[in-house]
Amino acid sequence: MLSGIVVKPLKKFADERGFFVEIMRKDWDVFQDEIVQANLSITYPSIVRAWHKHERGQVDYFVCVKGAIKICAYDEETQELAEIVLTGENLQVVRVPGHYWHGFKAVGNKPAMLVYFVSKLYDYGNPDEVRRPWNDPTIVPKVIDGKTDDPRCGKPWDWFYPPHK
Repeated sequence: MLSGIVVKPLKKFADERGFFVEIMRKDWDVFQDEIVQANLSITYPSIVRAWHKHERGQVDYFVCVKGAIKICAYDEETQELAEIVLTGENLQVVRVPGHYWHGFKAVGNKPAMLVYFVSKLYDYGNPDEVRRPWNDPTIVPKVIDGKTDDPRCGKPWDWFYPPHK
C-alpha cells in the first residue's frame, strides 16, 4: 500500500429498523487530519472521475455508502498504484493523501453514493487541484498493490480492464 493510505473497516449496528454506522470519529487512528468539509457525490455506473491531486496538503477520506466504487491512487515518483474497492455493503473509510494522483470509478450496475471528507476547504477562486484526463496514457504503474506480476503493470492504466484472478 502506498505510504499514508489507510483503510479502516466500519461497524454496522443492525436491528429490525435497518442499521446505523459511525463513518467519522475524531478518536480513530485513521483520521490524522482536521476535517473541515464534507461532500456527497453520486456517480452513475461505469463513470470514471479521475485523475487529480492536491499540491497544498489536502487529504481526502472516502466512504462509499451505496453501490460500489474502485478508488485508485498513483505515486508518480515510484510508479506504484493502489487499488481499493469500496461498497455500501462492506463499509470502510479510506484515507488518501492528496499528493497522489487519485480518482475513482463507479463499478456495478447501480449508481454509487460517495461521502468524502477533506482536510482543506475548497477555495473557489484558487482550487487546490491539478487535473489530468481519466485516460491519461502517462499513468503507467510498475507496481499495483505491491505486486509486479499483475498483468496491468507496465501498461497505461485502463479503468475498464476486466476483473481477473
